[in-house]
Amino acid sequence: MALGKGLSKGKGKGLAALIDTENISPKGKDAASGEGVVMMNISKVEPNRNQPRKTFNEDALQDLAESIKQHGVLSPLLVKERDGYYEIVAGERRWRAANIAGLKEIPVIIRDLSEQEILEISIIENLQREDLNPIEEAQAYKRLMTEFHLTQDEVAEKVSKSRTVIANSVRLLKLSENVQQMVVEEIVSAGHARALLGIEDPEEQFVLAQRIIDEKLSVRELEKIVRNRGKEKKEIKKKASQLENVYKDIEDKLKNRLSTKVCVTGKEDGSGKIEIEFFSADELERIIDMIGK
Repeated sequence: MALGKGLSKGKGKGLAALIDTENISPKGKDAASGEGVVMMNISKVEPNRNQPRKTFNEDALQDLAESIKQHGVLSPLLVKERDGYYEIVAGERRWRAANIAGLKEIPVIIRDLSEQEILEISIIENLQREDLNPIEEAQAYKRLMTEFHLTQDEVAEKVSKSRTVIANSVRLLKLSENVQQMVVEEIVSAGHARALLGIEDPEEQFVLAQRIIDEKLSVRELEKIVRNRGKEKKEIKKKASQLENVYKDIEDKLKNRLSTKVCVTGKEDGSGKIEIEFFSADELERIIDMIGK
């Protein structure tokens, strides 16, 4: 089975080609593939530790568990046989809710899949349900690129998104860890996070992220602050460059006047210092005498 081709046809089509959860035949077969739906002891099924999704809404799980108590698990999980257990490829949320509901058995379809196929299916399933937070989504795309040496264009084709969406998503991983966690916890939105990418300094990113909360800044307001900070830094650099030229001119004049090495340094607040070198007591007296004149 050429999984990669199926996944690249479009969002939803790739996953449906692997597991048709809506049309299970009366004989217990997966209508899309003809493979059997098996009732399996839930204790034999374990989640994929490397799956993209790390956070689950507890209230939503409770709601799903109540539904499962009444109607059962309507869509089978997709699993891969491992050494002594079956690993979930798609359907961890249903598995968690089934555990909460106290089920002893759960319907599964067993497939022999490569590690890349497992990751692709996990990403697509979560994207379809909008279950991934922006950081989890970015990390998933990054894994496809680093672990399986895919380009952004190839990742975009597999998950049926534009290359720009993939690129902008992965860029979120350039944020400081503190800010990334704020995105995960939904304290800071993805729009705010993208605006913060205009700030390179991690500490400054975090300070601005806290301002978003304290001042209830909109994305547009934050973008304006980031733009203005950029202008301020340019002005500071420009002023510093101008001062350096002034100090250099003063150094040259003092060197010629005192006939010794002179160093003039300044700070952003306008303060600074002048260092004059001397190599003997006589030379020191000469310099003091010239300054006095």
